[in-house]
Amino acid sequence: MELLPFWKNFSTAQRTPRILILVSLTLIILGLIPLYHPFYRYPANLIVDHSSKITSHGTNTTNYQKIIKQDDEDTCDVFIGEWVRNPDAPYYTNMTCWAIHEHQNCMKYGRPGTDFLKWRWKPKGCDLPIFNPYQFLDMMRNKSMAFIGDSVGRNQMQSLICLLSRVEYPIDISNDTDQNFRRWKYMTYNFTLAAYWSPFLVTVKESDPDGPSHTGLFNLYLDEPDPKWTTQIEQFNYLILNSAHWYTRCSVYYEKNQIIGCHYCGLPNITDLSINYGYQKALKTTLKAINSLENFKGVTFVRTIAPSHFEGGEWNKGGNCVRQGPFRSNETALDGISMEFYRTQVEEFKVAAKEGKEKGKRFRLLDMTQAMLLRPDGHPSKYGHWPNANVVLYNDCVHWCLPGPIDTWSDFLLHMLKLEGRRALEENIQL
Repeated sequence: MELLPFWKNFSTAQRTPRILILVSLTLIILGLIPLYHPFYRYPANLIVDHSSKITSHGTNTTNYQKIIKQDDEDTCDVFIGEWVRNPDAPYYTNMTCWAIHEHQNCMKYGRPGTDFLKWRWKPKGCDLPIFNPYQFLDMMRNKSMAFIGDSVGRNQMQSLICLLSRVEYPIDISNDTDQNFRRWKYMTYNFTLAAYWSPFLVTVKESDPDGPSHTGLFNLYLDEPDPKWTTQIEQFNYLILNSAHWYTRCSVYYEKNQIIGCHYCGLPNITDLSINYGYQKALKTTLKAINSLENFKGVTFVRTIAPSHFEGGEWNKGGNCVRQGPFRSNETALDGISMEFYRTQVEEFKVAAKEGKEKGKRFRLLDMTQAMLLRPDGHPSKYGHWPNANVVLYNDCVHWCLPGPIDTWSDFLLHMLKLEGRRALEENIQL
């Protein structure tokens, strides 16, 4: 076989062995490949390496070393920090993602400017990588994840679907048409994503659709976990649990099928109890229910409250959220019912985690509270509908625009999942 003229002359002049020429060509080709690889758009330290050797215990030693080198994960609390500029965001638009509900589609309804999209979370003393959809889906291969709770939890799941849309869209595999209970599957990765609507987490019956405050009156059975999700989740690998906001509504509290009190129910001869009384009882019931599931071997993430930001009045009395940028951490503080809810979540999480550890269960705290407390600019406000539309929540300062600050929750989630991978690898090596 004769070399091309250039390489022939080069070989003659330099007396270079053919093997060196082949090596040179190989290096050139390998140098070009990354330009076309999908991971080229993401930081190199996020890429999962599958080429490393597997030990006799089935442990990927290269990946393990890569994970344990991140020493700051042991010493840095990623949930404490500030918002810093990120000119690369957002990573999808309201035109590229079908999962955005109308009341979170702020750009469609005329929200001016995109500055609120140009931020990322920077923990104090370390860094939190931007969400890598390729790595996430690879880690979720042959696994399943369920979001359980209220509409803010659904908001989080929709954000995740939008972020993953850069790689793949899921197909709907739901068993029925009820939009409150949905299942999707990422076929390439055999990854199932599910949503279970349960805003109180416990069994509830609406006794009056109007109620004292025109938001309904609910009978809450504080000692009965909601069977709509408890009977469905034993085979999931990951649960993301959230609740709180709905407990501000007028409710009658039941235990052992007996009324024990209520919250602003307006009914005669019934003791008025605090909002947090009902919430703490319900959350304790919820976490005990998970600990009692014999076949559940997954990880439960308890996602803490994302505070609302109504200013100038309550949600139904002219309150709104019109700030244009994030707070600094020294410019605001958690207080009121949000502080009570947060303390309850942390306390009940600790109790459940201690009990669960003895039973082989795993609980993790996905602490979104400080990060979202600092983002009064991230809500739809009046940009979740057309002007003068007849909607219940005219100024929405509870949910989050998509795209928007809630996309950062996936940064946190992936970080936590990597820590779970690290723990599993450590356990395997110890074996």
